[in-house]
Amino acid sequence: MLPLLRIACLLMAFLLVASAPASAQVSARVEVTGAVRQSLDLDAAALAAFPAEAIGRFTQARSGAGASSQSTVRGVKLGALIERAGLAPADRDAWKTLAVIATATDGYRAVFSWPEITNTAVGEGVLVIFERDGKPLDEREGRIALISAADLKLGPRHVRNLKRIELRALD
Repeated sequence: MLPLLRIACLLMAFLLVASAPASAQVSARVEVTGAVRQSLDLDAAALAAFPAEAIGRFTQARSGAGASSQSTVRGVKLGALIERAGLAPADRDAWKTLAVIATATDGYRAVFSWPEITNTAVGEGVLVIFERDGKPLDEREGRIALISAADLKLGPRHVRNLKRIELRALD
């Protein structure tokens, strides 16, 4: 009976390891795909080359373990990035039902609606970031990430190692 229990434990351990999410690869490029006229494939340098009016900054306060700090991120406004790709809606009102899905290299996702990006104050603060405190993002965050600065809790829609932004029509 003991050998069977050992085999069962080893099998369970193997299954747990095999089903664990893969560790994130460092993102070096981001794609813009889906319901757009022209797909984009950009690195951090291409993002930094966007016009000044498309670039946003956000100072983030962080606290933990009895200490607090601030850091400033810089990135392209998500709306400006998607506008460069151009919307390809099926009809005149289709833009109202477009979902914007930001995906990380490890599969983590954050979702916005296109009207939220273009028609609310939240949209102005959604940034595809490439710089923190004047330096490229570190490997933990990836070379490209996404942050929604107007959210009350930043964590759920902070996408480290951003690899894809997809526009998808909701049925």
